[in-house]
Amino acid sequence: MPWVVLRRTLIMAATVLAASAVVFAACSVLPGDTATVMLGERGDPASVAALRQETGTDRPLAVQYADWAAGMLGGDFGTSVVTRTAVWPQIADRLQVTASLVVTGMGLAVLLAVPLGVLAARRRTGPLISVFSQAGMAIPVFVAGVLLAYVFAVRLRVLPAGGYASLADPYRWARHMALPALSLGLVQGAVLVRYVRGEVLEVMEQEYIRTALATGRTWWGALWRHGLRNAAVPVLTVIGVQFAVLLSGAVIVEAVFTLPGVGQMLLRAVEGRDLLLVQGVVMILVALVLVINYAVDLLCLAVDPRLRRER
Repeated sequence: MPWVVLRRTLIMAATVLAASAVVFAACSVLPGDTATVMLGERGDPASVAALRQETGTDRPLAVQYADWAAGMLGGDFGTSVVTRTAVWPQIADRLQVTASLVVTGMGLAVLLAVPLGVLAARRRTGPLISVFSQAGMAIPVFVAGVLLAYVFAVRLRVLPAGGYASLADPYRWARHMALPALSLGLVQGAVLVRYVRGEVLEVMEQEYIRTALATGRTWWGALWRHGLRNAAVPVLTVIGVQFAVLLSGAVIVEAVFTLPGVGQMLLRAVEGRDLLLVQGVVMILVALVLVINYAVDLLCLAVDPRLRRER
């Protein structure tokens, strides 16, 4: 078990390093130039060259990447050339908004998908659940957000249509987060329902489940005692993959509900050619996806002992 965890940890660390190189290379080939954007059309060549030297963008790309990667290891993502402030504090302020949105949305999706998926597998034919799943998969997340805002904020006026409240005030935070989290949770829950139903059906047709049923256990008892663990591993894997989808969907939801998250920050940084801020935000999002998948991987090892026998 310790060797398996160590191997997965080393793979995750290598993946983060490779991802950082890809992120840096992708940001480096973006059209335009930071110095030119900052100085505008009035900037003469001498001023542009001086600003490039000041920001370090005139150095070879390999040197720039090495300095950036070394700084990140020490928690220093550099200083924004536009706002003249450190990049990490800016990201940290916005990251708590996006993180709370994504975690709440996924929590709602799991709470919705697991009981509905198991119920659909038990009845074999769940027309209402199937209709919900198909409709949720067909509706884009921004359309779901607009519809929810129209119903609950415009027509019923029971929830705010936008804005954000700090976690220091849980009641106001929950009111402002309800519609954005529902927008993500309903769509992702509709996707997960199909996976949960399929895995439960497959597990409940195994021989050991039939043996348990033959000994007098009920369907629900056999699922709880013998089938739930085996059905959980594939579902956990899908949940890890869906976190990446949720992060991309959170950018759209933040725009719909005017949430001050990293999505809005990323869009403004791209428009302003603030490359260090763009690199920092993208790197943080990529690292979050990798860390979440790593955590799901370890959780699968804990749930299924057979995975621990990997050599």
